[in-house]
Order: sequence, then C-alpha cells, then structure tokens
Amino acid sequence: MVNLPWAPEYPVATERLDLRPHRLGDLDDLLRFHGDPEVVRYIPWPVRTREQTVTALEARTRQGSVFEPGQWLVLAMVERETGRVIGEILLKYDDETDARAELGYAMARDREGHGFATEAARAMLELAFDRFGLNRVIARLDTRNDASARLLERLGMRREAHHLRASWFKGEWTDDFVYAITADEWRTGHIPEALSKRELH
Repeated sequence: MVNLPWAPEYPVATERLDLRPHRLGDLDDLLRFHGDPEVVRYIPWPVRTREQTVTALEARTRQGSVFEPGQWLVLAMVERETGRVIGEILLKYDDETDARAELGYAMARDREGHGFATEAARAMLELAFDRFGLNRVIARLDTRNDASARLLERLGMRREAHHLRASWFKGEWTDDFVYAITADEWRTGHIPEALSKRELH
C-alpha cells in the first residue's frame, strides 16, 4: 500500500546535496537551466524566459508534498558547498493500484558530469521504495538521450521497452525508451556492487 502523503522531512540530505521544495528565491538558479536550450533539449518544457520561469517556480513551490495520483513531487537539488540550486529531481505518483511512479530530473549544464543527478535520483528512489511504499518506478526518455540512459542504468534500472515514433515532441516524432526498477530489485541490491564510486557517478 502506498503511504500518503509524500511529505518527508526536509532537507533530504545526501553526500553533497540537500533536496528540498523550491522557494521563490531559487529563481536565478532555476533560470540558469530552465532557459538553457541544451538542458531542455530532451525535457518536455520549452526554453523558458524569466517570466515563464517565474510561473513555473510558483507552481513548484507547491510541489513539496503529494496527496493523490497525478501529482509530482518536485525537489530542488541544492549543492551544499555553494548553496546553489543546480538541478531538480521529480517523482510523479503515476498509479495507485499498481503503486507506480515516474522519475525525472533536470540539471544545470555546468554541473553535469559530477554525479549530482545520480546522487539525487538514488535518494529519490530510496524515498519511493522505503518511505512511500511504491512497488515500481519507471522513467521515460528520448532514445537519443544517451546521458540519461547511462544514469538510469547506473541506478540499476532496466530498459524494458523501445517504442518507435511514440511521442510528438518539439515538432517531430521521436522514439522512446522505458526504464524500470521494482522495490524487490532495489532492496536486493540490483546495482552491481563491483561498480566503483567513480563509475556510479
């Protein structure tokens, strides 16, 4: 049974990050990646202006808890060393009967390649399975998004499906991958222990 509401004590601390609900003061940090064409290339939202980012941020400040299917838990990734919001990690409560959720993330381009997104996603999966009582977490991505595919595989997620011309995305038909991991896989250490810390990042 899914444990509701999803409202963990904040911040959720990882090795280098504090994960917490967004605040209005996050605007400049958020704009740095919401307004970057390279960052949003494979993300559903468009390149946002400052005004559009204000609107998005106002909605995000109300997404620190989840009460019913269809809602997103959206948390800012705060780099503890600098206090800067360098990305966001998202979990959508997808289905009550199947206890399923969908994982997503966005990361500022200048902080890519340092393992922050993997660190945040791992913490979100821990919440999903250990706190929220979910049975299964999936992730959907454009098949051209190699970096996200590698991240999901580092987390121990399996590629379950390859859908051809599945999404009308930013003016073109695109192919999708679906990745997934179950609670049992997560708890039995689906991530290969042989991977070094460097590889996991």
